[in-house]
Amino acid sequence: MSDAYLIPDAFHQVEETIKNSRFITQIYPVESAEQAKEVIKSVKVAFPDARHHCSAFVAGAPTDFNEMGFSDDGEPSGTAGKPMLAVLQGSQIGNILAVSIRYFGGVKLGTGGLVKAYAGGVKLALSSLQTQWMIPKAKFNLTCDYAQFDQIQYWLSLEQGDILETQYSDKIELLLALTEASSDNLQSKLNDLQLSLQRLEQK
Repeated sequence: MSDAYLIPDAFHQVEETIKNSRFITQIYPVESAEQAKEVIKSVKVAFPDARHHCSAFVAGAPTDFNEMGFSDDGEPSGTAGKPMLAVLQGSQIGNILAVSIRYFGGVKLGTGGLVKAYAGGVKLALSSLQTQWMIPKAKFNLTCDYAQFDQIQYWLSLEQGDILETQYSDKIELLLALTEASSDNLQSKLNDLQLSLQRLEQK
């Protein structure tokens, strides 16, 4: 389970008031950077009267830098999104978006105060966040005879494997998603049918 990582179990929200400014920190599970950006847009629509909607996300595995992003949304550069992202990275939680909604209370916090407030909001939210394990799956091709398909479907259900695509010709061609452990287990069963999983290279 070395590739497994924690992800948010569900939407989560905390709120605090710092020097009259109201900070609402929301945590969302997300599957991609595109989805994270769409959620951020929807938050701005839901809270149109807030002064700032700062955000940070790790939309893939905790070490996938291609799926990370942040925004200060009008706060001084480096005082909001980047500190929020640093907290997310330190948590080693993936597929996660944090949005901090600020209603300005008339008292300026200063750059140090802003960093502390935005990072602190994410820490507060993570301290009570329910999580679950994400076990990444790899993609495999498998070609079988029609007579073998029912048996293979049964084995896939035992291994919690996913059939992503099915193509029918003189044989059945399957695109499967399997964890490392389940692919090993399935291959051991397929040996009896003289079939082999063909792993696809990850792009």
